[in-house]
Amino acid sequence: MKQVEVMGVRVEMPTNKPIVILREADGNRCVPIWIGAPEAAAIAHVMEGVEPPRPLTHDLLLSVMETLGARLGHVDITSMDEGVFYAELVLADGRRIDARSSDAIALALRAEAPVYVDDSILEEIGVAMEFEEEDEVEKFREFLDNVSAEDFEDDGEESGGPEGGKD
Repeated sequence: MKQVEVMGVRVEMPTNKPIVILREADGNRCVPIWIGAPEAAAIAHVMEGVEPPRPLTHDLLLSVMETLGARLGHVDITSMDEGVFYAELVLADGRRIDARSSDAIALALRAEAPVYVDDSILEEIGVAMEFEEEDEVEKFREFLDNVSAEDFEDDGEESGGPEGGKD
């Protein structure tokens, strides 16, 4: 497992499908995960510091966990099968809970918990990107503006699950 940073959420053109991009914390590979619009909004809101007037689903789940004495230790994105990503919420006491990757990422951001991606995923679909600190944001935007599902195809099948909610 490698720790990753959530770089952001963008809409892939021309399909208009949202993707979240994860980047190796100590490397230069990026992993795109196609997600649904509601999940994209949940991730984008927390990254932008948007405070909803009432708790949204991920806020509610985090509140319930904390009320019951559980704490999110980290998130593991454990595998990918036919474009569907599988994740687990790993509680501080070691218990694991199956989750969709987009929900797990949204929860990790709210809990300020680290996110890890299995090495096999990085090897299979990780895209190497060189970033200069001062140019990092601009190069990332350029990458997102030019990325498409076909860039991650494997044996004729898409490796990112562009159908919303299949992550």
